[in-house]
Amino acid sequence: MIVLDNLEQFKVVYRNGRKWNRCVEAIGNTEKLRDGVMYSIGDSLAYMIEDGIAEQTETLVGNRRYFDVHYYLEGRETVEFANKKNLQTKQAYSDETDREYFIGQGETRELFEGQIAIFENDKAYRFHGDHRVRKVVLKVTIEDGYFLNK
Repeated sequence: MIVLDNLEQFKVVYRNGRKWNRCVEAIGNTEKLRDGVMYSIGDSLAYMIEDGIAEQTETLVGNRRYFDVHYYLEGRETVEFANKKNLQTKQAYSDETDREYFIGQGETRELFEGQIAIFENDKAYRFHGDHRVRKVVLKVTIEDGYFLNK
């Protein structure tokens, strides 16, 4: 998981590439969005606003074709994340949902207002549902992209 302290830092680190520019565009649209409704920009990014307390789950979730970017508008929450290779598969990967589920334990980190978290595809994660949060959740294709700090 990559955590950036604010949107300005994200714009500096991920300044090149259409998908990164689309992330910034999507975040800029948040004032116009209805909560819980999925929107898209092109074919590489879908996004929505989530508001509330995350459901606590037994499993960690991972993706393969898309990675998640979460931009925190309000509140804070605890996320647990781990390398998939260090976890036990609970439910095999589904191409239809782009999800796979794991059992195990990982590191925890608290994320809060203003931060941006990028959930890489070699990791699985779950939220602890310990606080109310309002955030933009972006689903970004892995195609034609890379992490600049890797």
